[in-house]
Amino acid sequence: MLQFDLTLFNFQIVVTLLALALASGCGQGTGAKEAEAKKTAAPRAVQVVPAVEDHVTRMVEANGTLAAHDSVALAMKVSGRISELNVDLGDRVRQGQVVARIEPTDLRIAVEQATASLHQARTRLGLPVDSTDERVVPERTPSVRQANAALIDARLKRDRAQQLYDQKLIARSDFDAASATFQIAEGAYLDALEEIRNRQAVLRQRRSELEMATQQLAYAVLAAPISGSVAERTASVGQYVTAGTPILTILNVNPLRLRIPVPERAAGGVKTGQQVRLRMDQLSRVYYGRVTRLSPAIDETNRTLLVEAEIPNEKGELRPGAFVRAELLSENKETAVFVPTSALVTFAGIEKVIAVENGKSVEKIVRTGFREAGRVEIVEGLAAGELVVAKPGNLVGGRPVTISNK
Repeated sequence: MLQFDLTLFNFQIVVTLLALALASGCGQGTGAKEAEAKKTAAPRAVQVVPAVEDHVTRMVEANGTLAAHDSVALAMKVSGRISELNVDLGDRVRQGQVVARIEPTDLRIAVEQATASLHQARTRLGLPVDSTDERVVPERTPSVRQANAALIDARLKRDRAQQLYDQKLIARSDFDAASATFQIAEGAYLDALEEIRNRQAVLRQRRSELEMATQQLAYAVLAAPISGSVAERTASVGQYVTAGTPILTILNVNPLRLRIPVPERAAGGVKTGQQVRLRMDQLSRVYYGRVTRLSPAIDETNRTLLVEAEIPNEKGELRPGAFVRAELLSENKETAVFVPTSALVTFAGIEKVIAVENGKSVEKIVRTGFREAGRVEIVEGLAAGELVVAKPGNLVGGRPVTISNK
């Protein structure tokens, strides 16, 4: 009986100790939570910046390709053997500079033949060969005057025969013979006039043949139609070439054409005269130009608008065919609200800033736009002058804050 009482007494002591231990533990946990709550409720020091309103330059970014302003493939207009070829790959040429010649011997002979034929045609019309006057009065030419004299004589004989026949002094056959002679003389006169007109036509033909032969001789010399640089040479001295076969290609590289396919969604903001800024990976300089031409239609294949700009290239640093990154800059002076890029918080695709109002942080969902040089445009959700936390970190809305700008 005494042993049972001692056992019960020991059990009660253990229970009491456990209860005291649990009570002590609970007290310590409650104190820690209260301390943490006090610590959380303490205002957080933040640095704030105002949302500022500033001018913004809108731009459209696109990749483009440089092209020569003009590209001309030069070919001889006459067939022959090349006697001179004065330029080679990379050489600079000026407009009008002689770059090639064809052996002219055959062409000179053709000019001499055409000249002789022209002189012959002038002689047949009674014109001096050393004159350029081609005025001819057919009725005054020797052959027509002779035919006209024969016609007058035949007319007189016919008229006399008519009178004698009416007086019964000659036979009918004599009158008919005189009439036939008159008709023959009249035909000869008309033939003489027609022959003179034919000779005039031959004269014009011979003159055209001489002009053509002279022009062919001039075509033996090939001159550059534009100023530029030789991009390709496909012939050599001594080579026989046919008319129309290209032997040189000349590129005009100042200014250059910049061809930019602008996406359809941005095409509405592109206009002629708009400034273009371009960069190349291999060159540190920034180049500028102007939009000069717009395609009248959207390309249905890739839904882009082809835009052309002219880029000055006096030093020849830019080369046709190069790939560039281009920015089409708007010249309209617009204003927008900006905040530092560090003030923007993005979570799950939602963009927001932490504003400060009445000593507390306030989350504001915003819509952003243009970004440049460490700042971002706020299109919607924030007004100019509002204070936002410069570097919010893990700060959320509804927390007490103190402004501590230093």
